[in-house]
Amino acid sequence: VAELLADTQLEENRLAAEVILYADKICTDEEVVRLKSHIQHMRATLEEKEGIGRKLDFIAQEMNREANTILSKANDIEVSNHAISLKTEIEKIREQIQNIE
Repeated sequence: VAELLADTQLEENRLAAEVILYADKICTDEEVVRLKSHIQHMRATLEEKEGIGRKLDFIAQEMNREANTILSKANDIEVSNHAISLKTEIEKIREQIQNIE
């Protein structure tokens, strides 16, 4: 980087701000936390006696939303592959939910 920027004036504060913005853009911590919360919510909902089909479908939609966001932020092939597998599993769950009233 230093070689490429040898003739360029670079403000350290500006570079630090850009690095922070990029790090925030690719960070998936929030999505993972929300995904874990949705999984816990789904487990609790499965313990309920009746009227859980729509609730489970909504939770699965939210889980899918988090997986989509993780996939869109992924900058690593391994993370991308895991996110695709996660989306596949969530879709299987959604198909099963369709059989629940």
